[in-house]
Amino acid sequence: MTPFPVEEPIGMESWDVLVLGDGPAALRAAISASDAGAKPLLVSESSVGAASGHPPLSGLAASLNETTASSHIQDTISAGGETTNQEAATRICSSAVENLAELERWGLVLRRSADGSPHLSQLPGHSIARVAGCGDSTVREVTRTLEEQTMKRKINRRSDLLPVTLVMDNNQVRGIIALDIESGDIIPIQAKTVIVASQGYQGIWSTPSHGAGNGLAISHAAGIKLGGMSSFPMHALTVAGTGTVLPIDILGSGGRIRKDSGEDAEPSEVMDGESCVLDMRSMEKSSEGWFEGTIAKVLNRTGLDVKTDVIPLSPTIVATTGGIPVDAHGRAVFDSGKMWYTGLYAAGRSAFTGMHGSHPLPGNLMLEELVTGSEAGKNAAEWASTSLFGGAARMEEELSVAQSRIEALFSPEGSPVGHAAKAISTAMRIIEGNSDQSSLAVVQASINEISASGIRVTDPSRRMNTELVSALHVEGLLAIAEAISSQEEEE
Repeated sequence: MTPFPVEEPIGMESWDVLVLGDGPAALRAAISASDAGAKPLLVSESSVGAASGHPPLSGLAASLNETTASSHIQDTISAGGETTNQEAATRICSSAVENLAELERWGLVLRRSADGSPHLSQLPGHSIARVAGCGDSTVREVTRTLEEQTMKRKINRRSDLLPVTLVMDNNQVRGIIALDIESGDIIPIQAKTVIVASQGYQGIWSTPSHGAGNGLAISHAAGIKLGGMSSFPMHALTVAGTGTVLPIDILGSGGRIRKDSGEDAEPSEVMDGESCVLDMRSMEKSSEGWFEGTIAKVLNRTGLDVKTDVIPLSPTIVATTGGIPVDAHGRAVFDSGKMWYTGLYAAGRSAFTGMHGSHPLPGNLMLEELVTGSEAGKNAAEWASTSLFGGAARMEEELSVAQSRIEALFSPEGSPVGHAAKAISTAMRIIEGNSDQSSLAVVQASINEISASGIRVTDPSRRMNTELVSALHVEGLLAIAEAISSQEEEE
């Protein structure tokens, strides 16, 4: 669909490509869009470097010592099961070596083997050593490397902006309405294309700060049908009682999962509820320096010394794989991929490629972030180069709606933010994994009750109102919870 040719509205901020998010997928998308000749704007509620604090799940899987990516592809399909999108798995796994080499050219310092080649770990689910990284700092270092590249390209970035509305017009994107957290103003930002690349919605099972899924929430509210929402992959290496997430890479450097009997166990057994511990006492000496952060974190939060103690494990959901269905170009699609929400793209944890099936292979989440970010950025820039802005009328309508919505949060009626967030997480824990219809009915009833009660903000100020931000996050997670329960019922 070609946008109706109108003049760019005076006084309204307008961009070729608008990228929502601050993690590797968003940064990679902005870089790719810039390299393709567009003028992208990165929008996030957090400052530069905030994404480097995301949980360290694992490194990046790539077939460096293999002649083809066929084994990596097969391992991905085996881990994900019959629901794996094999075309997506093939496309993304085949791009792994190229993406890792690009990061190295840009300055990423990988852990190295004695011969100088990247150190590769054989992690559960992989038939060969294939996961490269920077020990427990892969997320931080990849994020830092990509942020440097955005700065070199002088890519514009707006922090302290929380998108509250994705503006659509007859299945075509027009831009966003955002809350300027610092001033409290509600502002429209028009765009020829929008790339949704924000964090996942894992905070729905804990607290919004662990993953508010903002990009998916506003997309769902705009009528975008989400996919893969009924799959909740668990992370085995989470310290029981603390929620502290440890990278799975530990298992490729001498760490072992053990049952109470002392027998070795697999991550799948932890996720199935087996009582297990992580034993790092036999970790390779050469590896200790790469996991200094993990060792210190465990000691600070539990008092356990990994050199003499074992670590109790309890699986949690720390990353999500559901999102906006996308095609090979990163375009947001519907009607089984036959139709496109014109100008709308998604990447990373906001995209649903289907490559992970029921469970992601270690190292594939970061890989997917990079590949989908690159694809979406490039194609969004190409689309924007031949498109025109859609006009201000629709943006102004949605601005008025957003203002009214936010004003309603300051009503004396409704549940406090913290109470609503806790109620949502309590309800959602009932369907961590497969659930029967009776459990689903309980969850839906709880969600309906929370929705009917509403949410209220007690701080009357508008400037730097963090309670208001939390309320908007909780509203979004509530909408995602409704989408998850609906998809569970359909399936």
